[in-house]
Parts: sequence; C-alpha cells; structure tokens
Amino acid sequence: MEGRLVKYTEIKESAYINYIKEWEDAGIEVIPGASKRSGKEYNELLEKWSSNETDKMYDKGLVASTLYFLVDEDEKILGAIDLRHKLNEALTKHGGHIGYGVRPSERKKGYATVMLSKLLEMLRTRGYDKVLITCADTNEGSARTIEKNGGKLWDKPVFEEMLIRRYWIEL
Repeated sequence: MEGRLVKYTEIKESAYINYIKEWEDAGIEVIPGASKRSGKEYNELLEKWSSNETDKMYDKGLVASTLYFLVDEDEKILGAIDLRHKLNEALTKHGGHIGYGVRPSERKKGYATVMLSKLLEMLRTRGYDKVLITCADTNEGSARTIEKNGGKLWDKPVFEEMLIRRYWIEL
C-alpha cells in the first residue's frame, strides 16, 4: 500500500484527531511541527494552515508553507509532510524546504520514502529545480529516506550543538 498524498483541506477531522492523539499519547515531538494541534480546535487549525500558505508569513519572518498528509485507502493518516515554498537564512541552516514525519505506529514501513517521493514528483510538475532537506546526523532512517529519493549530501554543519546533514535533491 503506497497511500495518497493529500492537502490538509482533504482530510477528515476524525482522521486528524486519531493521528495527532497517537503522537500526543506517545509523548514525543510531533514532526513536522506544522501538523501539531497546539491546543487549537480543528477549524482553527484549518484556518492556520490556510494562512500559512499566504504571504502573511513573510511579515512574521517566516516563509509560506503547505501541509500535506499521506493517507491509506481508509483515509487513515500515516504521516505528514510540510513544504516550505522558499528558503530563508534560517531554513538554509536547518530545516530546508521539506519537513516530514510518520505517526509512531506506522514507522519503518517505508511511508516516509513514499511520502517524500510523491511530494518531489508534485514539485517537478510545478517547476522546482531543487530542494534542500536536513536531518539530524544520528537520524539514519531519515538520511536513508532522503538518499533513496536522490538526496546528495551537501555538508554536515553543527546547528544548535547538534550535527546535522544537509542534502540537495535535484528535480
């Protein structure tokens, strides 16, 4: 099962609550951070995600971004992936164009690779030339996911006392 990559506007509230509750119950950081609930009601999240896609974000020193979810045939959310439309100085150092995460119960099943592949294909059709993706140097799973999708290691800088890997993917 590969799953479908859908924009946040296409998911059901019940599927999102099920997805985010699993992260919260596990007590681990929700990745990507854009998919966090942050104490908001679902309709407030939809408004926030919609606002994130606009130029209003640049006024806050951030960049516009779009949140997508990988869902299975039953509309269960398997993971989330956040596309940052442009790079700023901070994202060039750490974060890059794309952040993604797979819900805890669905890890190590190849969904991160599928999700990233589907987003990269979408970006090719939208005229992107290349994207930057980063991960912690110790995150071997994420590094493999990036490399399987054509990532070429650029460098390994230290960011906030953590060694990270920065990869470029040519589209």
